[in-house]
Amino acid sequence: MTRLPITKTPKPYVGGAFIRSESGRTFPLHDKAGNFFANMPQCTRKDLRNAVEAAAKAGASWAKRTAYNRGQILYRLGEMLEARRAEMIDTLIRFGATKSGAAKEVDAGSDRLIYYAGWCDKYEQVLGNVNPVASPHFNFTVTESMGVVGLIAPDAPALLGLISMVAPIIASGNAVVAEVSETNPYPAILLGEMLATSDLPGGVVNLLTGFRKELVPTFASHTHLRGISAAVMGEDRKTLRLGAADSVKRVHFVDANTDWFSDEAQDLYAIRDFVEFKTTWHPIGA
Repeated sequence: MTRLPITKTPKPYVGGAFIRSESGRTFPLHDKAGNFFANMPQCTRKDLRNAVEAAAKAGASWAKRTAYNRGQILYRLGEMLEARRAEMIDTLIRFGATKSGAAKEVDAGSDRLIYYAGWCDKYEQVLGNVNPVASPHFNFTVTESMGVVGLIAPDAPALLGLISMVAPIIASGNAVVAEVSETNPYPAILLGEMLATSDLPGGVVNLLTGFRKELVPTFASHTHLRGISAAVMGEDRKTLRLGAADSVKRVHFVDANTDWFSDEAQDLYAIRDFVEFKTTWHPIGA
């Protein structure tokens, strides 16, 4: 008897669980040959607000983890992506990548996770400081995580761009609510499956599928988002700038011409973009 293949139902990853869109809406996703592949959930502003709540609940305990433990968890994510390398390569090929290009992207994604895992217990020594002061005090500057950061990933490369933007933000103890590639969201669905079975606490990274025109205004205006990292151009940048000014949040725009495969796409200062600095004075001899 001929059997029908059991196809996967794609779902966004929010709060450690796989959800359907609050509205029940979907949009069709086609492969590179134009064949229908799946109905992707079209996340709404309500889904975004729910994801921010989940991130806020998880973020406090994530920020309290030791830097060494966060590094272990990011390293484990790199291991998991490496273990599912063949599946992810096949997925990228299905949506337009060449075989060599897909392999290069998956390998670069694994390497990027390992890179930021290595920085987790080291960036404080570089970004923090012991400050010389003209009084009998010890003066220290240390870093702190910001809280919940909104992220809008580039459309391409769908996997590597997302990983390259998420990893430095969570390395310092922040939580992330990310809108994944609008044109090629399926690699992020597979990444969500890896997150769900990893040691990363549910809610630290939340992945939404949908359309930027619907979600960008809420990213801009949501007062519980303390920062925005966005690979957008044109009118979307203007919307984010205006909303961020009104709700007082930090915004970092990613250059549209970024070469995500280059060494310049991974940098200690990508961690610095979403940390705050606290200076402490202590009397000498007290």
